[in-house]
Amino acid sequence: MEALLYRRFRYVYTLLSLNECYESKLYVLFESSAGFALFRVAEFEELGAFLPQVEESVTDLQRFNAVVNLTAFQPFKSAVVALENINSISEGVVPEDLNLFLEGALPKRKKRGKCTLGVLDPKLGAAISEALGITCTHTGVVPEIVRGIRFHFHNLVKGLTLKACSVAQLGLGHSYSRARVKFNVNRVDNMIIQSIALLDQLDKDINTFSMRIREWYSYHFPELVKIVPENHLYTKCAEFIKDRKTLSEESIEPLTEILGDSEKAEAIIAASKMSMGMDISPVDLINIQMFAGRVVKLAEYRKQIAEYLHNKMNSVAPNLTVLIGDQVGARLISKAGSLTSLAKYPASTLQILGAEKALFRALKTRSNTPKYGLLYHSTFIGRAGLKNKGRISRYLANKCSIASRIDCFSEIQSTIFGEKLRQQVEDRLKFYETGDIPKKNVEVMKEAIEEVAVQQAAEMEAAKKKKKKKKKSKENKEPAPEAMEED
Repeated sequence: MEALLYRRFRYVYTLLSLNECYESKLYVLFESSAGFALFRVAEFEELGAFLPQVEESVTDLQRFNAVVNLTAFQPFKSAVVALENINSISEGVVPEDLNLFLEGALPKRKKRGKCTLGVLDPKLGAAISEALGITCTHTGVVPEIVRGIRFHFHNLVKGLTLKACSVAQLGLGHSYSRARVKFNVNRVDNMIIQSIALLDQLDKDINTFSMRIREWYSYHFPELVKIVPENHLYTKCAEFIKDRKTLSEESIEPLTEILGDSEKAEAIIAASKMSMGMDISPVDLINIQMFAGRVVKLAEYRKQIAEYLHNKMNSVAPNLTVLIGDQVGARLISKAGSLTSLAKYPASTLQILGAEKALFRALKTRSNTPKYGLLYHSTFIGRAGLKNKGRISRYLANKCSIASRIDCFSEIQSTIFGEKLRQQVEDRLKFYETGDIPKKNVEVMKEAIEEVAVQQAAEMEAAKKKKKKKKKSKENKEPAPEAMEED
């Protein structure tokens, strides 16, 4: 008896739930370059059950038009209005035009409990549900419906042609891309990313070219490699010497300027007289000299790029630069994609940034996870003991996370926070070695905030003094009106 009652209860419950499903309505919002459009989808529960058939019928206009009907369409008044609305939608914000459009096109608020709005962007759906009090969805049959709307949009809206749609898409796409490039928040970070990538590539290329010059010039002067083992100095010496038989006592001074050591210069001249190398034709020596000159210029350009990167890091991320150096900080920014992305990372992610392969290998094999990634190149980890490397890398990642957030979100650029954070890492190293208890982070940050306030006040006073001096100089330069009348 109980089983029979339970079955009847389940039967009635399923019938009620099916009736509720069929009573619910699905609307789909489509944001086009021409304006906002709202479509009504008939029997979307049945469509969800036959999703493969929906995918096939999307390209057929007659079958698609039988299911999807246009409810309302609001065109954009101008290209400026279209750009403003698309910018707001891309950021997940409901613009005023879209809010008014949905308020008028959707059913009244009392009847919205049985309505569902389909959108493509989940962020926009969350914002719409908060503003209008309607359930939003971006899964199931909604993506296929939107794909069909995009395919047949010029046929679903009266008075709209395919040519007009393409022109509107092209114009809005150009203006949107231009605005994103012009107002890109991370445009300064892009220069740092490209600079550190170029610096790493130059290091590899200069090393490869220097080894090529060593191998090439060693046929003529093999003893030079042992006297001058450094690649850059060896390339300069090869460019200057050319033919070893032309070396004499007069060549000691220019070789000393290149090497910075008179003993090595004398050793080169002595080795050139007793060299076992083969003779090379003048044409081969000219090619070696030209190649060596190119490598020397490339090494000088590498120094310029390093200085440029240092200045760029000091202007974009001064606290991070003071804490771990310009190159390590630039590699962290490059790996994260931007300074904003790096600031959003937790300290645990920043700690192993650059060691992703080792991390996933450790998770797969269930072994120990890596303790550090790009932070390994910092001097602090090299100075720490073997037992304390993991601890200091975790502490350093925490301070780097704080420094990157200060650099990213602070309007006042100052290196005071970076100096304080660096001192904290130094104190932590001493604590691991000697046991001296360092200051608490709250106390250090209070001191830093006070110093920044003092520095800002001093800068304001200096700016006021400059303005007063400029005003006085202008008043002294302008002649008095009485003197002009007497003349």
